Amino acid sequence: MAVPKRKTPKSRQRSRRSHHALSLPTLVACSTCRSMRINHHPCKVCGTYNGRQALRQDEPAS
Repeated sequence: MAVPKRKTPKSRQRSRRSHHALSLPTLVACSTCRSMRINHHPCKVCGTYNGRQALRQDEPAS
């Protein structure tokens, strides 16, 4: 098994890990109800995607 001969400097470690940051998903306004939704996903509020009903919305129990 390979063993490093020298200790890796913190600057080199951190440079290697510079691409590990998390990013927030892109949000867009729904064209039907104007609520914020994830891009390329159906709206969780009204259930539409690309102008069509994609998700069935159950009516409230009351």
